[in-house]
Amino acid sequence: MSQAEVAVAVGVRAQTVPGFLALFRSEVGLTFRRARTIALLGILAALPVLIGVVVKIETDGESGGGGPAFVSQVTQNGLFLVFTALALTLPVFLPMSVGVVAGDAIAGEAAGGTLRYLLVAPAGRTRLLAAKFTAALVYCAVATGVVALAALATGAALFPMGEVTLLSGDSIGPGTALLRALLVALVVAGSLAGLVAIGLFVSTLTGSGIAAMATTVVLVITVQILDSFPQLHAIQPYLFTHHWLSFGDLLRSRMYWDNVLENLGLQALYVAVFGSAAWARFTSRDITA
Repeated sequence: MSQAEVAVAVGVRAQTVPGFLALFRSEVGLTFRRARTIALLGILAALPVLIGVVVKIETDGESGGGGPAFVSQVTQNGLFLVFTALALTLPVFLPMSVGVVAGDAIAGEAAGGTLRYLLVAPAGRTRLLAAKFTAALVYCAVATGVVALAALATGAALFPMGEVTLLSGDSIGPGTALLRALLVALVVAGSLAGLVAIGLFVSTLTGSGIAAMATTVVLVITVQILDSFPQLHAIQPYLFTHHWLSFGDLLRSRMYWDNVLENLGLQALYVAVFGSAAWARFTSRDITA
């Protein structure tokens, strides 16, 4: 079914079921049926495998697990590969894939000529924008889950499994460690919410999907660079990437929530600001294409 046909179907269904739910289901389906999305998820799934294989090759035959804390822990327990993979993919690969999906949300429809069909259907611009946003959040959760599950499977295949030694030096059982991994994955997914709002706003500014995706990805890279300069320490706490790795505080015997909550609060602020900007732009935009 083409996007135009899906838009018409959504218009019909919106008369008999809640419009937002119909739009949301449609958007989620369209997002995960795209070849680009499948390719992005495939790359994300391959990265933990690559990390696990490299760590295995580099440490085979060696007496200890040297290297950074996360990596050295992998050699002692494969479950720690979940945390390592999330830590290594969060700064670049996860946000880049999210930037592609969020940046294409509105601009891709405009470039494909299907946006006017969606707006003709009795859905409303606000509900459409909300459906696009929530569908992108679902992608964040799925993408993070793909990384975590691929890392868990690879870690179980290549390394011993058992009690996990936390960064604080204490050990927890496998069941508790899996719960910690789930909690960390949820925090990582939530850490990308601000980027989704930014990408959606950028997507409302142009009719080119490629331009919106490229702008969002370049913005992520630029902010990461700004976050690395000590001279900019005054503004860094307000950058949406600054607290992304705060989930490390959850890998201690006593979990510390201050930085995690600060991170999630900052993401909520970005969602409020850029979500409002996207709504203001989209609801006042003249759609003629």
